[in-house]
Amino acid sequence: MAAEADDVATLADELQEALFTAEPLGATLLGIPGYDDQLGDPSAEGRRVIRARLDDIRSRARAVEPADDDRITRDVLIQQAESTIDQIDARLEEYTIAPQFWAPAAGLLYLFPMIQLPSEKHGRDYLARLAGIPDYLAAVLARHREGVAAGRTPVAPLVRAAIEHLDRYLAEPAADPLAKPKPPEGSDSFARQRDQLLSELVRPAFAHYRKVLEAEIEPHARTEERPGLCWLPEGESTYPALIRVHTTTERSADELHQTGLDVIAGLAEEFAEIGSRVFGTSDRQQIFHRLRTDPTLRWSDGDELLSSARTAIERAEAEAPKWFGRLPEQRCVVEPVPESEAHGAPPAFYMQPALDGSRPGTYFANTYQAQQRDRYTSEVIAFHEAVPGHHLQLSLAGQLTDLPLFRRIASVNAYSEGWGLYSERLAAEMGLYSGDLDRLGMLAEDSLRAGRLVVDTGLHAKGWTRQQAVDYLLENTPTAPVEIESEVDRYISYPAQALAYMVGRLEIQRIRADAERRLADAFDIRAFHDIVLGNGPLPMTVLSDVVGGWVRAMLPSTS
Repeated sequence: MAAEADDVATLADELQEALFTAEPLGATLLGIPGYDDQLGDPSAEGRRVIRARLDDIRSRARAVEPADDDRITRDVLIQQAESTIDQIDARLEEYTIAPQFWAPAAGLLYLFPMIQLPSEKHGRDYLARLAGIPDYLAAVLARHREGVAAGRTPVAPLVRAAIEHLDRYLAEPAADPLAKPKPPEGSDSFARQRDQLLSELVRPAFAHYRKVLEAEIEPHARTEERPGLCWLPEGESTYPALIRVHTTTERSADELHQTGLDVIAGLAEEFAEIGSRVFGTSDRQQIFHRLRTDPTLRWSDGDELLSSARTAIERAEAEAPKWFGRLPEQRCVVEPVPESEAHGAPPAFYMQPALDGSRPGTYFANTYQAQQRDRYTSEVIAFHEAVPGHHLQLSLAGQLTDLPLFRRIASVNAYSEGWGLYSERLAAEMGLYSGDLDRLGMLAEDSLRAGRLVVDTGLHAKGWTRQQAVDYLLENTPTAPVEIESEVDRYISYPAQALAYMVGRLEIQRIRADAERRLADAFDIRAFHDIVLGNGPLPMTVLSDVVGGWVRAMLPSTS
């Protein structure tokens, strides 16, 4: 008897279960039950098991001939399986050591504080997850040691920064971020059990991890002269795979490098035009100097920074109905980055809402050393991270309950970050910027994202040193030197991720321009945005096909 053929819905469920098994913290933060007591298995064997499951799902999906309604789901399913396989094959756990949330160990300290505990069961699951941290860190250490043995080593300054991050964590047990989730109501013993686990198991495990980093890993780490993947065994094949993961294109490092150079060159005229109005000079370096050094362009304190972000987002929310037919059910919340993590955190980031409504979509603005942070980029970053950017995009995706779950939460960086960067320019069309200074902030962010194409490929494909990357961004962006160094360390420790922004934006702009050309007066910007945001996160090729189908349906019949 022949085996029953697979269907797309079944495969979609299998894929999502496999992905949540690999990264159960993600399920918890989305409000998906069933994984709240678990941590993923970062061991080589654990990753091998997940890879085999994904490879099987991918093979079966390729054999399916889907109905028209299932074709997008089948295509996204294959891409998501392939993307995760490529990341597993990159062996990232072996050499990703940094003080940011994308590093396996540091990620625990960032993500655990965001967990909600609405019931006693959630509390019990949280305690079980805390108890699993020592084994998790031991598995991560084993991967680091395997990396050293194979010559796949981290970069020394990032290892040192990770050690310093852990030192700060261990020095303040009374402010432990892992104790931040509010205890569930009715659980009198939760706080006592949590504190006992933290003092007897968790912090000693982090202390041991930190000790091994210093004694065994840092001595073998690469120097700043060799920070890119191209210096690692198989790095020359790993980087193209990660480009594919984060851009969902087959573009080469050389192509992306040149695109970055071209965009940087194209920004010069805009900098000259707006800089002349703001500072009375069209000289790019003089404009950059003023943006970096003028003390009036910094915040007085963190409260002023947060107030500006909230005002910009409220203005965007009021204007959004003219540009979007669909809008989120919940407004965006603005909060400061938690103090315990602010030192090494980016200027801002967004955390999407839980699907069960237990946690709102939140824009986190970093108020650490606010007096040294740029006032002129506040609006553009808020528009990118919140409205019309990630909050609109991710909240709307979560509301698409007619789609399979994995379609609503798929990790497609080029789509998500491309939309965020597209939103920065869209905000100008919407009239959201307060003035020319804030538009200079938009150009500053443009230059940084274009510079990422040059620098990321320079580091990982062309053998650039860390200083070469820093020098390029100092020359071609107005970003503050301290932030440039942090940015470059991010590109070193998170290869190819930073490519997604400009690649995705340029592709969304290309798709929109093609639709405008073909539809002419029939083009409706609200309908265009609704079709782009109405199918969940999509790989760039799939997004192009979806919008192309919408355009064809809008064209008058030629029969």
